Amino acid sequence: MAISETVLLKGAGAATERKENPLGIQSFFSAEQFERIAELMYPKRAEAGSYLFWEGEPTGKLYYIRSGKVKLRKSTEDGKDFILSILQAGDMICEPEDGMRAVHSFSAEVMENADIGVVQWKDLEILLYRHGDFAVRFMNWMALMHRVTESKFRDLLLYGKPGALASTLIRMANTYGVMGADGIRISLKLTNAELAEFIGTTRESVNRMLNGLKEEGTIDIRKGRIVILDLKALKGMCHCPACPACPKEVCRI
Repeated sequence: MAISETVLLKGAGAATERKENPLGIQSFFSAEQFERIAELMYPKRAEAGSYLFWEGEPTGKLYYIRSGKVKLRKSTEDGKDFILSILQAGDMICEPEDGMRAVHSFSAEVMENADIGVVQWKDLEILLYRHGDFAVRFMNWMALMHRVTESKFRDLLLYGKPGALASTLIRMANTYGVMGADGIRISLKLTNAELAEFIGTTRESVNRMLNGLKEEGTIDIRKGRIVILDLKALKGMCHCPACPACPKEVCRI
């Protein structure tokens, strides 16, 4: 599914060139099909630290990330925060109305300055009605996003905090990993507190688990970034299913 060709996104008059994210939504569509949704987008510039929307705000828009990174957060009633995902260029944030509720169930925080293409859900619905081939591909993408979320909860519930941390590191490697001679360097820099929010634990617990993985020779930390030295060991911790049962398109952060 990986595609490396350069594409043009059209929105509000100007065309923006970018490299396609092989895990992004565009890999589900032909160039002609994606052009249909690109024509519906209007541009939005979002600064780091701002929010595209907050949990509890009305839905009705989709957000296509042209550049930058966006963190999806979920808050609990007792004040705990969970990070659901970190999205990058080529990803789309979509939480459609389901007929029962019309508010966001999570917040979208901009991690670094981002260019966003915004699509009104009502405009997308017209596109889905008119083009059956596009509708099928869009449904395929939404089904995959459901599998991604389901697999994250599976790892968290079945294999405890160590397994959830191992799963998170594997997902980070699949999404932001750079293969080197000595291992997989994760280009995305996260604090231990942020890693803790991925798996619902404390920063101190993550510190202990990371130190344990370092002592075992499974990972190393260099200049604040994690390098995975033994991917097989991490997969064993979370009973990682072999491909194609869990391809990289599903096993992502």
